[in-house]
Amino acid sequence: MPLEISLALPERYRFDEFVHFHGRDAQQLAEQVDARSLHKAIIWNSQPALLQLHWQQGVVQARLHAPDGQPAQADKAALQAMVQRMLGLVYPASRLEQAHGRHPELGALLTRQAGLHVPGAPTPFEALTWAITGQQITVAVAVSLRRKLIALAGEPLRLNGSFPALRAYPDAQRVAVLAMDTLRGAGFSQAKAQTLLAVARAVAEGRLPLDDWAAQSARGTWTEDDVAAAAAQLLALKGIGPWTVNYTLLRGYGWPDGSLHGDVAVRRAMGLLLKQEKPGVAAARIWLEQFKPWRALVAAHLWASLADTAY
Repeated sequence: MPLEISLALPERYRFDEFVHFHGRDAQQLAEQVDARSLHKAIIWNSQPALLQLHWQQGVVQARLHAPDGQPAQADKAALQAMVQRMLGLVYPASRLEQAHGRHPELGALLTRQAGLHVPGAPTPFEALTWAITGQQITVAVAVSLRRKLIALAGEPLRLNGSFPALRAYPDAQRVAVLAMDTLRGAGFSQAKAQTLLAVARAVAEGRLPLDDWAAQSARGTWTEDDVAAAAAQLLALKGIGPWTVNYTLLRGYGWPDGSLHGDVAVRRAMGLLLKQEKPGVAAARIWLEQFKPWRALVAAHLWASLADTAY
């Protein structure tokens, strides 16, 4: 039997960004999404599993189908935490609208996009590796590389019935055993391949506790000091800079305050909003500073205004 949970959604929850985020790959290798549902292959307890989300009238129904009689009822809390991250419900996004809804520059955008929540990846590892993959390239190229990584290391579903073609996004253990030449042959640059392998091996060996941080966040015990310590540990890895860290914190943990001032799309949207040339990185950082502790959520609103090019 599948494991099932139900989550109530905040008033005016928007699914536009959720559908867009999970519909990045038109070939739908790991997930299939439409206006009312998501079917996504994931790794659960080291095995491929199928996550199904269906939403209507302010409620999301989640079902997890896994082989060999799994998952157990004891996994319900973990499933709920994962779905909350994916839906952007870890932190109350409405607080940004309450605090800055009358801002002379941002306020009108917040009103137009009221109910926006930032969709996240099922696991911090998927968020981090997607961020590494997307460094300094277009979304289309990043999606192509993501698809190749899934084809190389992703596990096909072993469930009877629907969605047999889906492959689960690989976990750290599966990426860690890939050869450098394999990644290079798939189109990853030398630098990105090295970073992906270093991150995967650090997670697989327990030196980079991505899931422990997620558990802290789910319990509500992940403080600003904890986030700063996690960011410092990530920044110590070669090939990971501030943009990658703050993007991972947002998509992997729902953390709403990582400053994404270095993001090209954020700065382009900022220029359009302010009716000026695209600001430089320093100017963007200064402008976003006024929205602390919601800077990453502001970036998400700016992305949403450029939905066709946003990560």
